This record gives sequence, structure tokens and C-alpha cells, in this order.
Amino acid sequence: MGWIVAVIAVAAAVAAMARAQNAARAEYTALGRVEVAERQAKAAEARTAALTEEIRQLARKRIPAVAIALSHPTAQVPGLRDATEIDGEAARLLAESVQAARAAVLEERGRVDAAARAAMRGTSAKIQSLLNQSQQLLHELQHEYDDPRILQLDFRNELALRRTQTTAVLCDAWPGLARQNSPLVEIVLGAQSRVAGYERVKVANHLRDERLALVARAAEPLAIALAELLANATAYSHPDTDVQVTLQQSGGRGAFLVVDDAGIGMDDDALDRARTLLAGPDEVLLTELGDPPQTGFAVVGRLVAQYGFDCHIEASPFGGMRTMLRVPAHLLTVLEDDRTLSVLAPEPVRAQPPAAAPAVPAAAPAVPVPAEQEPVPVSQPAAGPATGLPSRRRRTPRPARPVPTAEQGREQAPRTPEQAGASWAALQQGTLNGRSLADRSSAPAPDHHQDDHDRQNDQGDDKP
Repeated sequence: MGWIVAVIAVAAAVAAMARAQNAARAEYTALGRVEVAERQAKAAEARTAALTEEIRQLARKRIPAVAIALSHPTAQVPGLRDATEIDGEAARLLAESVQAARAAVLEERGRVDAAARAAMRGTSAKIQSLLNQSQQLLHELQHEYDDPRILQLDFRNELALRRTQTTAVLCDAWPGLARQNSPLVEIVLGAQSRVAGYERVKVANHLRDERLALVARAAEPLAIALAELLANATAYSHPDTDVQVTLQQSGGRGAFLVVDDAGIGMDDDALDRARTLLAGPDEVLLTELGDPPQTGFAVVGRLVAQYGFDCHIEASPFGGMRTMLRVPAHLLTVLEDDRTLSVLAPEPVRAQPPAAAPAVPAAAPAVPVPAEQEPVPVSQPAAGPATGLPSRRRRTPRPARPVPTAEQGREQAPRTPEQAGASWAALQQGTLNGRSLADRSSAPAPDHHQDDHDRQNDQGDDKP
């Protein structure tokens, strides 16, 4: 019996020991679970705090930085503060939030810009119509009166019309003026007349064919683009310097208009920005053009994209900037021989022959140089009562003027606007000279440069 009791006692001791070990193991496991739970809670609190900070940064820094970067590409957009504290799903949602905010800002900016363009298009069309009516009225006044102030008003009306026209082009509107096939040199002269510093623009014609012209649909756009380049060159160069415009013809590549100025130049950032605008980007927002808006290069880029021109800008050997505007060959044509060019168009610069005796064409008639005629004394008439008034007699007989027939009048080509303007200017100049001769002995000669001085004061084109 004793050994049975001993076995029972041992079994009881073993069971008690097992229970004690199990209890200790359970307690240890419970302590471990508590510690794990505490660590998990602390980690969850840390992730929550980190996510809260990321959301705060998203609202205060990242989304505003995205909006700024749309206008200033060099602006930095901050990322996650601590990527290790944010799990993959949360980081993906935060990135989607940034992209959604960027898309919403772009959509809203596009809508606002489209509304602004539509408003400016309508306003520009109305102002352009009024300015065209004013220009027509001024031309009528020029034929009735010889006041030089009318010419000044006409010129300032032309400046306002150019500004309105460029605004319309920037807003994707039609230039508002239709032309025929126009000589390239006359287009350059037309662009020069739209610039405040027009008297400083010197044109050098190196075209091989002086009758080289631009097709009708691209004539006015080219005049607008060149006027903007000339306005920029004259406005940002010294008033005592000239702006050189060179016309060149390059076979199958078309024609080139090169504008050189001796202005202040551009830094690298401004030059990169100008080249981007001149390349004709797909979209240029009005809000990206500064305050006040600098629209010149943007307008040229818009015309480049629409009509197939090509424009490049670089440093000029004269110290300022050189802008090269290329007209492709498919936009060029040659005028017929019966089309009269403007008398103001510069003659093509030809290569000088070697130093030798100049050859005179055999068919060219010699032009006699009129000898100076002696004054014919004024005499009184032999018969009739003396009136006390001197009489004048013609020195040479007046040649008979042929009376044009009806067929000759029909065959005569109509005068161009440039010819009519030159005739009117000559008439006005002759009238002023005739009036000044009456009181030359007592009054000084009139200052014919006053109008040029007034036009110099109109210098104020914004830099594109």
C-alpha cells in the first residue's frame, strides 16, 4: 500500500508542477500580449499623428505649391514629410489628392481664361471697328484740310489699332483685315508705319526678286508679327540708335526678315521664356503674361503656329537682340509685271561690280542737264493804261498736255494707297513751303521736325 501512496503523491506533485508551469506560461504570454498591444497602440498613435501631419502639410503647403508651380515651373512641390511613417495605401491616396487638386486648378484656370478671351475678343472687335471708322474719317479730313495735326491723329489712331489687333489675335480672333497678294517690301513698310519709333527703322532690301510677294491670307499676319518685333526693338533700345531690318531670299527655304537692335538684351531666363513663346506653344494663358501683360512674343508665337512662320531670337552683334522671322516658300509668290510697287519701297541692294569704267547701256538715252536760265526782265505792256502792277511773262512755252482718252483711262492702273499718301504728303509740303515764302524775311523757317519729335514721345511699347 505504501508504494501506491507514493505513486499517487508523485503524480500529484507532477500535476501541481505542470499546473504551475502552465500558469506561469499563461501569465508570460499574457504579459507578452499586453506589451505587443501597447507597442501596437503606440505605433498606431504614431501613424495617426504622422498621417495627421501629412494631411496638414497637404492642405497648407503641397496643394498651394502645386497651384504656384502651374504658373512658375521652377517652383518646388514638397513631398511626404516622413515616408516611413505612412503606409503604401495612405501615400497613394495623398498623391492622388495632389493630382486631383492640380487637375481641378487647371480646369478652373482654363475656364476662367476662356471666359476672359471671349470677353476680350468681343471688346477688341468693337474697338477695332470704331478705330477703323475713325481712320476713314481722318483720311477724309486729310483731303479737306492741310493741318499736320490730322496726320498725328491718324498715326496715333494707327498705334491704338495695332494694340487692339494684337489683343484680338492673342485671343484667337481673326486679324480683322483682308489683303491681296502683297509685296514683301511693302509689308515691311506697313509694319514700320505701325511703330512709334518708325523713323529709327532702317530697311535693307537684299531680295533677288524685288517683286517677291506674300499670299493674301498671310500678308496681314506677317505685318502684325513684324510690327510687334519692331515695337520691342525700338522700345528697348536707345533712341539715338537705329533698328536694322534686312530682307533676304533663300531659295527653297523662303524669305527671311532679320531685325537687329542695340538694346539692353536679355538674361538667360528671359531668353528661354522668349524662345518658348516664339515657338508657338499650344496654349498660352493670359495669366501667364505678367502684370501688365507682355503680349508681344506671345502674339508672334500665336501667328507662327497658325500660319507656319518660324521665329528665332538670339544675341545681336550690335549688342542687343537679333530676331529672325522666316516666311516659308509655300506662302510666297511673285507679282505680275503690271503691278506697280510703292515709291517708298527700298531698292534691292545689288553687288557692286569691280572697279572699272562704268558701262553705259547703248539703248539708254543721254539725259541733258538743263542749263541755268538767266532771269527775264519784267516789262510793262506797251499799250493800255499803266496800272502800277507788274506783269509776268512765261520764260518757256508750256508743253501741251495730252488729253487722255476713255480707253487710256480704263487701262491706267489705279493708284496704290502708298502712292496716294505720297502725293498727299507732297501737296501738303508744297502748301507749307508756299506759305512760308510769304513771310520768310520776317519769320524763321518752320520746324519740319516737330512732328518727328512728337512721334518720338510716343515711345512706350511694352517688352514682349
